[in-house]
Amino acid sequence: MVNVSLENYLSSKKCFKLILGANNENYDEITKLTALYSKAGCRFFDINASIEAIKAAKEGFKFSKKEDCFLCISVGGKNDIHISKCRINQNKCVQCRMCMNECIQNAIVKNDENKIIIEEKKCIGCARCMIKCPNVAIERYFSQVNFNKRISELKKYCDCIELHIASENLKDVEKKWDFLCRNFNSMLSISVSRLFFSDELLIKQLKKMLSRAPLNKVMIQADGISMSGGKNDFNTTLQAISCADLILKSKISCPIIISGGTNAKSKELAKLCDVNISGVAVGSYARKIVKEYVENKDFLRDEKLFNSALEVAKNLVQSVME
Repeated sequence: MVNVSLENYLSSKKCFKLILGANNENYDEITKLTALYSKAGCRFFDINASIEAIKAAKEGFKFSKKEDCFLCISVGGKNDIHISKCRINQNKCVQCRMCMNECIQNAIVKNDENKIIIEEKKCIGCARCMIKCPNVAIERYFSQVNFNKRISELKKYCDCIELHIASENLKDVEKKWDFLCRNFNSMLSISVSRLFFSDELLIKQLKKMLSRAPLNKVMIQADGISMSGGKNDFNTTLQAISCADLILKSKISCPIIISGGTNAKSKELAKLCDVNISGVAVGSYARKIVKEYVENKDFLRDEKLFNSALEVAKNLVQSVME
């Protein structure tokens, strides 16, 4: 894979991780974003658990000539929001289009029958549309795969596997974690969200899982509010910093990166609050700031267009590496 280990990259305290979505199946977008952000200096990329996503990411690295990057496949427990998608109940939809304006992935479109639908492959399950819908016409559903089989097929292609804990089904989470500990020898990541647990239960669950794996092979992703990014201010990233601070104060000695509402202000706020993180994982905000460029079908062929997006991406990556 890469010459410098992921452990050493995390220990540099300058880790920038691009989150492309545990349920994002827009493979053209994945190729464009990995090409752009790897060229901008990012070395750590989070993708969905599929061979298609792995191939798309590698196409991006090939384009940028930055193939010494780390790939992390992202998985979740049963009914975890990170492996969810949304769909529209046509019997309730009044075609107000409020959902179309809210979708950050441009996944909501009108089809040939003039109905508003959500394109499954583009949807990342953020549920912004569901919250915005005035007629409760949008519902969330969850992807189901054979977890053990999928991990066994993909583990040789990645440097890290991340298990999200963003559901109340801890029994399923622990079963999957035990399988990962037994069957994957490289870095494991636990992404933990404060949305579902009290502070006490969050730390208790983390310590329970960490007791089953070598600490030098585990990192933690402290998730503030999942998929809440978009604004570039201190308030949006505050919960991510707070979650990391909670974990650090519990004396857990793993590398910690933050996510969930992260942006170009995240590292700065961590320093101001004296929260000693190993890096920042950025998803929604990283995609948003280059969206107008990446959506162009000639993005990878138009050098001027690509370089304009590159300047924007570099500024975000540099905010973490300073």
